[in-house]
Order: sequence, then C-alpha cells, then structure tokens
Amino acid sequence: MALHLLLLAFSLLFAVATPIRDITDDVCSSQIKDFQHLNSTGLHLELHHPRSPCSPAPVPADLPFSAVLTHDDARIASLAARLAKTPSARLTSLDADAGLAGSLASVPLNPGASVGVGNYVTRMGLGTPATQYVMVVDTGSSLTWLQCSPCLVLCHRQSGPVFNPKTSSTYASVGCSSQQCADLPSATLNPAACSSSNVCIYQASYGDSSFSVGYLSKDTVSFGSTSLPNFYYGCGQDNEGLFGRSAGLIGLARNKLSLLYQLAPSLGYSFTYCLPTSSSSGYLSLGSYNPGQYSYTPMVSSSLDDSLYFIKLSGMTVAGKPLSVSSSAYSSLPMIIDSGTVITRLPTSVYSALSKAVAAAMKGTSRASAYSILDTCFKGQASRVSVPAVTMSFTGGAVLKLSAKNLLVDVDDSTTCLAFAPARSAAIIGNTQQQTFSVVYDVKNSRIGFAAGGCS
Repeated sequence: MALHLLLLAFSLLFAVATPIRDITDDVCSSQIKDFQHLNSTGLHLELHHPRSPCSPAPVPADLPFSAVLTHDDARIASLAARLAKTPSARLTSLDADAGLAGSLASVPLNPGASVGVGNYVTRMGLGTPATQYVMVVDTGSSLTWLQCSPCLVLCHRQSGPVFNPKTSSTYASVGCSSQQCADLPSATLNPAACSSSNVCIYQASYGDSSFSVGYLSKDTVSFGSTSLPNFYYGCGQDNEGLFGRSAGLIGLARNKLSLLYQLAPSLGYSFTYCLPTSSSSGYLSLGSYNPGQYSYTPMVSSSLDDSLYFIKLSGMTVAGKPLSVSSSAYSSLPMIIDSGTVITRLPTSVYSALSKAVAAAMKGTSRASAYSILDTCFKGQASRVSVPAVTMSFTGGAVLKLSAKNLLVDVDDSTTCLAFAPARSAAIIGNTQQQTFSVVYDVKNSRIGFAAGGCS
C-alpha cells in the first residue's frame, strides 16, 4: 500500500477523503454479566468476538474465513519480523515540518502485528465530557490511538462519531521535548517526528500494511464511572487499513505508553480477559483479580522483544497420550501468547505429531481437503463431530484442556479444521485456544494464569 503524506497544514487538499458515516450501535445488552472469575474491584469491560452479531464493530458477515487466515498469516509474519528485528522495506514520507513545503523525511516503517479481523473489541471513554468509542484490544501492541477530527488525511469508516479534540476540555497535544515523545520509538517501532508547532507526531504501523499517523496527545480516559486524567495516546489524522469499524486500538503490551502501564499506578500491573465465542460476550478486566482461581506459568524473559508476552509450552496430549516428540521440541522456538492471532502456531515437529494424533483419533470422521494454511480438515462442524481430549501443558503447571471449539475451527458450512499450523520462527498461542478461558496477565508477578469456564 502506498502511504500518504501527512501534510498537516494543507487540510483543504484532502477534502475529498472518505466521509465518516455514523453506524447504528448494536442492540445487544452491554451489561457485564456475572462472570465467575471477576472480583468486586478493578475495571470490567465487555469484550466482543469480531464475528459476534452483538459486536459494536463486527467484521463483515460475508467475509470468507480464508481472508481471516490471510490476515492472520500477515500478523504472524510481522511478529516474526519484529523478533528477528528485520525492518520493513516499505517507506512512509512524513512532513516533519508541517506547514512548510518540502523538507520531507523518509523513514523506515517497521511492522507491528496486524489488527482488525482477528482481534476482539471493547468500548473506551475519552475526553471531558466522555464519549464512548469502539476499540480493538491488542496484547501485541503498545500505543493506544483512535481516529481524530479533522482527519486531515483520511479516516476509515467507524461505528459512531470520530473523536473531536475541540469538544474535550481536558485535551492537550504533547510537545516534541516530552519524555513521552522520546518513548514513542519503543512503543511503535517507528521514529517520532515534530511538527512546526512543536507537536510530537507518531507513526503506528501493522503487518498487513494498515497504519495510523497523527499527533501524540493526552486527555482523560474513562471506563464506566471511573476516569483517569493525563492518558497519553495517538490522535490519528491518517488511519488506513483493516481496522474494521473500530475507532482505534488499545495497546496492552509491556511498554511505558501502553494502557496497562499508564493505568498501573492506580489499578496495578495486571489485566484479565475472557475471549468469548461468536455467540456470546466476554470481558476485559483491568486491575486486581482473584489469584486463587488460576493455574500459572511464568512469563519468560526474552531479548527478542521485551514488550511481548513469552511463555513455554512443556507438553501436549491427545486422548490422554503424550505426543511422540522429545520434550525439547516444545521449546525449540520462542513462544508468545497473543490475543489477536487466530490460529496457534507450533514448532513443526510438534504440529506434525499433533496433526497425526488428532487425525488418528478422528479416523471415523470423513476427511476434507486442506483449507488455506490449514491441512488437517474434516467434513462437518466442530460442534457436531467427535473429538479427542487434547491438553496443552505449560511450565509451572498451567494446563489448557481444549474443547471441540478450542481444537477445531469451522472454515465454512461443511468443513472444520484443526486450529493449529506449523510455526515459522516463533510459536504463538492464538485466541482460538484461549476462548472461554479466563486468562490473567500478572505482569507484577511475571506470570500468566488460566482458569476454565470464564465465559461462553
């Protein structure tokens, strides 16, 4: 995708940009249900599956699952490039001295993880008075941003109105000499720039060529009746790509500018989510949790990317039998747990053993042809075929006991496939395997916890 110039002073040149159309919000209940793993403290937000009919910003109903897999593969490739510290060959031209013709600085645009098709969404309030916005939730990203009026270059269509900084009495742009501007490169993997009016400019880019460019800003962020001032985020003026109808993105990675770290002084260094299936709703809880309800695995320190969440898989069983691989095979690649990846990627030898074992256990179910990157497929739907008991064990004793919908994914009306694929340079625990489990990211104690039956 050719990237546009961010010509902040010449807004009239972009009067033909795609207009924003209000989208009617969903008619489903937005109340948090009585989920068993939520405690009485912390901030609790409703979380929606990207294909849920109750999502306030769903992906198109006619989007084929092959498109989801293509998007998922782009996310995997971008995460692998981050771990390999390989810069993208794409360039963006940024007018670093807005208001003056010329003086264009070309800078490398590094890949972040793709967002939109595989990510879950929630609502976040911003400004004074607060307005609610539909936001993608991403554990693989750090900077939170949303589309901002006047959208000097381009805003994609979103659910509800675009945020207008002029309507917020607590809005402020952030100067180029601020510490937060200096922190942008670690949060976005791209250089910051400075406008002629001394406003810091951010660039957030993603592996599928989606991107957001705009002003670093601060304002009051709110969740329900709780509000916190001086929240730093990106006020997007050029936002293009596969963000669905969301207003922007909430970053939950380990970084000074992420939502987690900015709220931590008030709420603590932890968050919990339960990723629902497409027929239900789940939650994102910021702050304290009930520690006795979880089994834990340590977060693994890695020099590859200290903002991502690394863990170690120690074993898998199918129908009660361990896979026929050495114990060292499970840790042959670094492993990330990620909320926005749909299909779990395993080291090749582990994946091959899993595929063979599941196929053998389901020998009474008719096989189907491979579908895109998924090569272990069956005729039928996940809810209607007999599947073996499959477990994933992690160092420290945490275990995921996978149901049929955690093991298989329906790719069309008559085909279901094993929701795993071989890894390239990094293994990833995707969101299909996490669905309906409560997952806690306890950064303070450097551990990830799992509890069954978090949502449906």
